[in-house]
Amino acid sequence: MLIEIDRLTKEGLTVSKDFEFLSVDLVEENAVFLQPTHADIVIRKEGDEVLIKGRITANLSFVCSRCLTPFEFPVDSVFDLVLLPEDLDEARDELDENDVDKSFYYEGSIDLAEVVLEQLNLTFPVKPLCSPDCEGLCAVCGRLLQGGQCGCTVKEPDPRLGRLKTLVKR
Repeated sequence: MLIEIDRLTKEGLTVSKDFEFLSVDLVEENAVFLQPTHADIVIRKEGDEVLIKGRITANLSFVCSRCLTPFEFPVDSVFDLVLLPEDLDEARDELDENDVDKSFYYEGSIDLAEVVLEQLNLTFPVKPLCSPDCEGLCAVCGRLLQGGQCGCTVKEPDPRLGRLKTLVKR
């Protein structure tokens, strides 16, 4: 959905829309959409700046990084962006790392689907876990450790060889 900045009225634009994205568009490799992403967005123009406020809801399936079990990951996120025109070179120089909510729009338009996809990707955890206390898999037999041990004995290395371990590069 392309929004032309010059056509925005003084009251702005309100958009409530479902977006159909492909799983390959996501930064999380093993994520699968369980329902379309819904976004409620308000776009206003103040001078050269375009203010975008929105809320994204989605339901995805992730694979746990520890136990490899699929789990549901609901998304309910709000965002607040300020977009500047690409030709404001002086503003580009003034932006620093604290201005993460500021960006630029190009050729006088904004691709709303791109904005929603970017904001959706920012909600994902670095390491998806099915639960904070997930114990993962047994390093010996590969069984799921949820709710108890599997019975495998883990062989402890000889403590005298501990210094050699620091020399091994991984």
